[in-house]
Amino acid sequence: MSHERSTPSPGSEDFASSPSPSSSPRSFSSASSFIPEQEHVPLTAMERFVLGRSDSTFHAMAGAIGGFTSGVVTCPLDVIKTKLQAQGGFRAAAAAAAAGSTTTPSATHPVYRGMLGTAKIIWSEEGLRGMYRGLGPIILGYLPTWAVWFTVYGESKEFFGKHYDNVNVINFCSSIVAGASSTMVTNPIWVIKTRLMSQVNENSNGARPPWHYRSTFDAARKMYRTEGMLSFYSGLTPALLGLTHVAVQFPAYEYLKRKFTGQGMGMSSGSEGESQWVGVLSASVLSKVMASSATYPHEVIRTRLQTQQRSMPAASLEYAAFRGGLEGSSHYKPTEIAKAIVPRYKGIVTTFKTILREEGWRAFYAGMGTNMMRAVPAATTTMLTYEYIMRYLNHTKEEASSKLRAQGG
Repeated sequence: MSHERSTPSPGSEDFASSPSPSSSPRSFSSASSFIPEQEHVPLTAMERFVLGRSDSTFHAMAGAIGGFTSGVVTCPLDVIKTKLQAQGGFRAAAAAAAAGSTTTPSATHPVYRGMLGTAKIIWSEEGLRGMYRGLGPIILGYLPTWAVWFTVYGESKEFFGKHYDNVNVINFCSSIVAGASSTMVTNPIWVIKTRLMSQVNENSNGARPPWHYRSTFDAARKMYRTEGMLSFYSGLTPALLGLTHVAVQFPAYEYLKRKFTGQGMGMSSGSEGESQWVGVLSASVLSKVMASSATYPHEVIRTRLQTQQRSMPAASLEYAAFRGGLEGSSHYKPTEIAKAIVPRYKGIVTTFKTILREEGWRAFYAGMGTNMMRAVPAATTTMLTYEYIMRYLNHTKEEASSKLRAQGG
């Protein structure tokens, strides 16, 4: 009886060891059948996928998934922020057009006031569709944006790590390079997104932009036909200057995460408890608040540059004939249209002076409260998802490697 009680049950850790000569035939038989099963546990599809993949691939996957998730979750807040930022430019343009026209201009008084007020107007005029206007470009944009950003950031850290010893300098330089790379690649998508979000319903009392796009593809087609290739790079300069945002956010995130968890970005330990994720959450929130507070005015300037219509090429004056012309009408003469759409904002300095002169310093912080309520959840969602996916991929790769070692592979 004592021998029977000492026989390990199937599945226990000691049972995988070689059976002693005194083991019963039943025990030996069970062990024999168990050992081959342990040595030949098949790899799952995900384990086969991650084997041999580089860290750059993991960064790209985690970044893309994190950005996509963040974009879908915070799209309504992005729409509200964009309308608050852009309406000042549309009102000024409408007032200028009204000065030399007998037609009824778009509204020149601010329609959108505050996050809740703007949300109510959008919901009453456009419904749920209006709250998710521009979601297509967001999905198309966030995937490559964060895939490129995290990939370049990881590679840049390795490069600068060979030349600098200070980790803060390494993170700062890597953030700038990664931000510049992702901005250059995805700026056209963000211009389309901003324009789609800034346009209003035909029955709206809000200041009306000089276009109407039915979809992402329709926006790209009309912009190319009527404004040329350069329209897709409107606001690129302030966007590049806005790299100061990531230069603040991600070095701060790395620093804070190390303080809170003892690990850098994308790194994880084998035993992660609730405190680890609280640390990631805290680092995400604090770093985003710091960056947004310091760099918000450049976002307003960039939005104004992206949402104004560029001068119309002479060959495209027939633009007035199709829907999307000024006021959605087609009765304007070509000379009137060409005059009406001369860009008001030219360059960062001129745009800054124009906004300051016409609307005051408060205009540079229009929608900042909404932006914080959007940007902080967006950054938190992005980083939590990124860290989770990185942990999952690294853990899966370790599991696959362990199985191969057990099989002698």
